[in-house]
Amino acid sequence: MSTVTNVGTDFDLIAHLLRRTGFGATRDELEEYAALGYEGALDKLFNPGDADALPVDLIRRYHADQSDLRIPPSSGSFWMYRMVTTKAPFEEKIALFWHRVFATGQTKVIQGKVMISQIEMFRKYGLGSFRELLIQLSRDPAMILWLDNQDNHKDAVNENYGREILELFAMGVGNYTEEDVKECARAFTGWTIANMPYMSTKMRNNTLRPYGYIAWQYEYDESDHDDGEKTFLGETGNFNGEDIIDIICKNPATPRFIARHLYHHFVADEFPVPQWPFEEPKDPEAIQIMVDAYFANDYSIGAMLRAMFASDIFKAESTRFARIKSPVEIVVGTLRLAGDFDWPTDDVYKATAACTYMGQQLLGPASVEGWMGGDDWISTGSMVQRINFASDTVGDPEKRGIKSIIVRIAERHEPGNVEPEALVDDCLDLVGRLQVGDDTLEGLVAFARDQGDVDASTDDGAGKITSLLQLIVSSREYQLA
Repeated sequence: MSTVTNVGTDFDLIAHLLRRTGFGATRDELEEYAALGYEGALDKLFNPGDADALPVDLIRRYHADQSDLRIPPSSGSFWMYRMVTTKAPFEEKIALFWHRVFATGQTKVIQGKVMISQIEMFRKYGLGSFRELLIQLSRDPAMILWLDNQDNHKDAVNENYGREILELFAMGVGNYTEEDVKECARAFTGWTIANMPYMSTKMRNNTLRPYGYIAWQYEYDESDHDDGEKTFLGETGNFNGEDIIDIICKNPATPRFIARHLYHHFVADEFPVPQWPFEEPKDPEAIQIMVDAYFANDYSIGAMLRAMFASDIFKAESTRFARIKSPVEIVVGTLRLAGDFDWPTDDVYKATAACTYMGQQLLGPASVEGWMGGDDWISTGSMVQRINFASDTVGDPEKRGIKSIIVRIAERHEPGNVEPEALVDDCLDLVGRLQVGDDTLEGLVAFARDQGDVDASTDDGAGKITSLLQLIVSSREYQLA
């Protein structure tokens, strides 16, 4: 693997941390976090302050459809703006993580406003108590509609949500029985929506107004709740939904299941979720670190991740570049590197569409299982899309981020020619401390040499540096986080 010699190894560790907790880092971001030291960087990640993203009122002034959010491209692009421009990318990475686990789709829910509200809920509660997060999820109008809990009545139980909270959201297959699913569903009867959408069996209010749907709100209908005795996971009582969540959260299977998801998203690619009942975790020690933190910190997701990030397992070089970037990570990370979206632009819709072409439609998972990730992200078609998008995005030397890279290279060298090896080294450093294999490195150096003399202070030199950056983001290694 190539190495960059002009900064210390702490930069590599911080760069690793920022790839996993965000979407990579510009050089300015890397230097800001590295100056704090590793523990200081963790403190800043978990206490980021104001996200200072592109203002919502500005977005809506230029994109009327992103006020209404009736169509999925508008809703996905509204979130895309936030991911690309936020100063707190860890919040968005957490929201993306829970969107992947608690997969909910506008394709069925229809209304984008409640989908965006769900993402905001993930930002607010995603690093807190898992108990509180499950309560908020169970009250979330998008989730209620997605899994039909508005049709879960005391005299006609619908098991959809009761099943998925156990199978896919909290415990995993093999840790509960069919009877537990039924009793869980009974406990969530009456958890519904106040201004019921038109497709509901209750037909309370047709909320398809002349200008789109109004935002739905959670309602607990006591008259529709089954208040009979229930037996769930070996405990018996007059349980409601919150009681069920209490029992779920204290069960040892729950943190093991969540820890495995966290490992898959933040540490290294795991087996696809359907294989988990039959395959042990790839790193049981890492899972146990997070399980211990879960029980020692009142079910805190943030404590689980902090313990993981502080561990030698996470810091090990073998853990770096051990995950295939998701389409959203590729798109958002490349846009942040290039310095796009300082102002509202229709290019945001191209970015959102690119995620879909690569296999990850924002707010549109294919099913309640979400996306498997890992090798599933890569196919012949998706690879072409990934390379083309990244190369096109960094191909303009006038973009703020690309111009910053060119200026930094010019500052590192005396006016005149930059040696091919040094130029490649600088570019790999400035795109986020990217490490590449020997074959890739040889190819990059050969390309730089074939371009001839490079004076970074000239337009010709800027064009040659930009071409080299395009080749770097087209490499196999750029697909890894």
